[in-house]
Amino acid sequence: MNNFTFYNPVKILFGKGQISNITKEIPAGARVMVTYGGGSIKKNGVYDQVMAALQGFEVSEFGGIEPNPHYETLMKAVELAKEKQVSFFLAVGGGSVIDGTKFIVAAMEYEGEDPWNILAKREPVTRATPFGTVLTLPATGSEMNSGAVVTRVSTREKFSFGSPFTFPKFSVLDPETTFTLPARQISNGVVDAFSHVLEQYLTYPVNAPLQDRMAEAILLTLKEEGPKAVQNPQDYDTMANFMWAATMALNGVIRVGVPTDWATHYISHELTALHGIDHARTLAIVFPALLRYKSETKKEKLLQYGERVWGVASGSENERLEATIQATVDFFESLGIKTRLSDYEVGRDTIDTIIRRFEERGVKDLGERADIQIQDVKEILTLSL
Repeated sequence: MNNFTFYNPVKILFGKGQISNITKEIPAGARVMVTYGGGSIKKNGVYDQVMAALQGFEVSEFGGIEPNPHYETLMKAVELAKEKQVSFFLAVGGGSVIDGTKFIVAAMEYEGEDPWNILAKREPVTRATPFGTVLTLPATGSEMNSGAVVTRVSTREKFSFGSPFTFPKFSVLDPETTFTLPARQISNGVVDAFSHVLEQYLTYPVNAPLQDRMAEAILLTLKEEGPKAVQNPQDYDTMANFMWAATMALNGVIRVGVPTDWATHYISHELTALHGIDHARTLAIVFPALLRYKSETKKEKLLQYGERVWGVASGSENERLEATIQATVDFFESLGIKTRLSDYEVGRDTIDTIIRRFEERGVKDLGERADIQIQDVKEILTLSL
């Protein structure tokens, strides 16, 4: 096992009725801004619960944060929040709202030339306005980590950032907030969370059996509970298990002491930036191709994953590797998520565009072994056609 430092200060309030308890988590006298997305929280009762809990606080709102939150929109929120002298934010929504709010709280305290540099130039975040979250869509784990991904529409770029200062102070996870989610969003959430685990698990062995088995436990839970969640999103126990699995997938616990990959995420962000394809669906496109392309260097963990998660235990090594990858593809497809670029009417011209953009940025050394270069990215994307 590799050396590591682990830090996660997020307080989780899990279960029915927990929204009412946020009153005790927000500093007295705080000027609170509630951030949210397209307004579904006003239809499913979550907004009313939040506002009831915020009685006694000075509250303002900022809605309209998009899936794959737009930098341009978030900067409008920063401008309004400064005008209102906001001292605490409450993100109510899924990963995009929470990610967007992380950027807002960082930009609120930014003193440099252009807040976009937090993303494009990875300028460190040294301060941020405090915030909490009320999760309504299990998927990204953003409710219990410090990372975020933001899109700039004007340049069609999508970048990530993170800082110890952008952990939520608390997050409410009430499975009942998910009961009205459409099947598409639940399917996306399952694949997103599943992919998060694979990025931290399908690398190479470093004798970390606890991390491996924790990762496998999350994968098995998502494998079992994910399809049930799609079919019956109003089953409390199913949604509770799915919600907690998605949080555990990316709260830092399973990544300690082990190598991690993240090449699939880096590549797939381009597909969202260029074509607006749902993030989870871009992962489902890139991951199988990357696993096939890197199957030799990932062989030991791929074989372990196949046996422990999918029961692939017979055949030659190559047959087991392919059966494992195909089982992953079949799982994604069973959730209604297509796994080929051609399924989204994306062709070789997009691959050429991505390669050109990577060349302009000087992208190199992706993956857990830092051995995926630009030409490899081209081969991986070609395999995904």
